[in-house]
Amino acid sequence: MAKEKKKKKGNNHATRSAQNILGGAFLTRESTAKHLPFLLFLAFVAIIYIGNSYYAEKNIRKIERLQKQLKEMRYEYVTNKSHVMQSSRQSQVANSLKNKGIKESTVPPNKIVVEED
Repeated sequence: MAKEKKKKKGNNHATRSAQNILGGAFLTRESTAKHLPFLLFLAFVAIIYIGNSYYAEKNIRKIERLQKQLKEMRYEYVTNKSHVMQSSRQSQVANSLKNKGIKESTVPPNKIVVEED
């Protein structure tokens, strides 16, 4: 029975403390007024901390979006590069020019040598 009374006393104290905080009675004490600059500093630090976490999350989302765009552009680059490599082969160029009436030369080029005096 003694234990139950102690529990009730502790619980009663917690209830009174909660009522003082929620009711605003703790603000009228002199000790609270003395610690008010520190409490305001803590509130300021908490606001900065929350703002910093939002900023970090925004940057993380932006980085993920940019990484996705970079991946897509790499795929596009590889596709375009293979297309250019395919279309610039000698046989492909000869076929596309054949349709326009230009024939591939069968005579090898001659080297011109200029003698210096």
